Amino acid sequence: MNAISIRRMQSTDIDAVLVVENKAFSTPWSRAAFEEEVGNNDLAHYLVLVDGDKVVGYAGFWRVIDEAHVTNIALDPEYHGKGLGTLLLEHMIVNAKLLGAASMTLEVRPSNTAARKLYSKRGFVERGIRPNYYAELGEDAIIMWLDNL
Repeated sequence: MNAISIRRMQSTDIDAVLVVENKAFSTPWSRAAFEEEVGNNDLAHYLVLVDGDKVVGYAGFWRVIDEAHVTNIALDPEYHGKGLGTLLLEHMIVNAKLLGAASMTLEVRPSNTAARKLYSKRGFVERGIRPNYYAELGEDAIIMWLDNL
C-alpha cells in the first residue's frame, strides 16, 4: 500500500469507482446512477479511498434533514482486512455529523457478516427488516441505526 487518503468523490472518479463497484457487488450500480449521485443529487455525499493515485474504495450517504442514510460502502477485495472499511465508515460519520446529521442508518444483507460486524463494532444496532430488499438476490435487508453521531 502507498499513502492512503480519503477525499470527496468527483465525476472524474466514476470510471475507477465502477471498477471497485463491479468487483464488490454482484448487482453493481450503473455509470448513470453514479453520475446522478455525484452530479445532480444535493442530498448525496460521496467519498473515495485512494491508495497513492488509485481509487480502491468509496462510500456515500444522503443527508435527509438530520439523518444520514448510507447508500453504499465498498472496497476493492484486495484491500479487505486492512481496517480500511472502518476508516471509510469513520470518515462518513464525521462528514455526516459536520453536515448536521444526528443519526445514521443503513441496510445490510443478513449474509454480509463482515459488514454487519463492522457496523456493530462501531455501535450500529439492528432495528428491523426490509423484506426482499435485495430482490435480485432473494434476500431481506437488516436495517441498522447509529444514534447520537
